[in-house]
Amino acid sequence: MSIVVTGATGHLGRLVVESLLERGVPASSITAVGRSTDRISDLGDRGVQVVAADYRDPTSLDAAFAGAEVVLLVSSNDFDDRAGQHRNAIDAATRAGVSRIVYTSGPQALTSSVLLMSDHRATEEYLAESPVPSTVLRNAWYVENYTAQLDTYLEHGMVGSAGDGRVSLAPRADYAEAAAVVLTTDGHEGRTYELGGEAVTLPQLAAAISEATGRPVAYTDVPVDAFAGILAGAGLPDPLPMIFADVDRGIAEGELEVDPADLETLLGRPATPVSVALGAAVTAR
Repeated sequence: MSIVVTGATGHLGRLVVESLLERGVPASSITAVGRSTDRISDLGDRGVQVVAADYRDPTSLDAAFAGAEVVLLVSSNDFDDRAGQHRNAIDAATRAGVSRIVYTSGPQALTSSVLLMSDHRATEEYLAESPVPSTVLRNAWYVENYTAQLDTYLEHGMVGSAGDGRVSLAPRADYAEAAAVVLTTDGHEGRTYELGGEAVTLPQLAAAISEATGRPVAYTDVPVDAFAGILAGAGLPDPLPMIFADVDRGIAEGELEVDPADLETLLGRPATPVSVALGAAVTAR
């Protein structure tokens, strides 16, 4: 089976390639696609085909997808017309005659009011109209979205607008492993999986960070507009401050909490507990 993994220069895509290799997929059967292939040149040294392509360049996608049986479409992290970028990839996969597209979406994408999910919703709708069978992996939040900010939390505390809402968390490696399972096993055509691990409130997460680091971290809840202002002040360019602040609004309203059953079923085990993921992140610091 020839498997193409897009976004392989990013955290999730890279982990999917690693998980495929761990599952025994021959390196020569995997194509790792990204814009800056120097970041994944080591995969080429291990026998993985490394190809440069850009969602904005259909010609590059045609070359990258040639001969592929299955394409993992990792959602773009470029917020300028993400849905259009995804359509380009789906069209290229269709032209290449792939047997299945697997797309990494977001929680409850078709019904969510969270701004971040609008591109996912448009992509899922486009996939549904595509002649190519597909599988949708609706990944909830990554633990790394928070552990990447440990230094900030330890210095300034945690600020958000999530109230007592709960967000389902798992490390990227768990989502990558689930994707590798879907890419290499049968019975997933037409399926949509809501993937997420342990659900916690942000005050609970702050307490868990305090325990893992041995230093007090307090959570302060502020209005959404105020949180967007804080993010803008930290240097996030428009429209990201409001997009990410709105995620917290979604958490407060229960839109980022999902049942862990789908992730556990694909993994064949419970998702990695938040405390374990935090401990690993603190050790890595």
